[in-house]
Amino acid sequence: MQAAVEFAKLVETLPGNVTPAQAALAWVVQQPGVSTVIPGARSVEQAQSNAAAGSVPALGEDFLAAVKELYDTSIRPLVHDRW
Repeated sequence: MQAAVEFAKLVETLPGNVTPAQAALAWVVQQPGVSTVIPGARSVEQAQSNAAAGSVPALGEDFLAAVKELYDTSIRPLVHDRW
């Protein structure tokens, strides 16, 4: 849960009105070799918001470095040994 809160704080530094879900989807689709993302949605509004992630500009090196740091410190120790 704490990592989600920290990620939301990072998203607040992005220009525009980007939600954490949109930033996460944009991060995935902006990875080399990724051509599509198929997120789930429970409502028309959520589907429209998810689709808007495709319009998020490149996230930038500072944001990407901060996400990597967040992963390395808060998530990697909990999941990395599973693969």
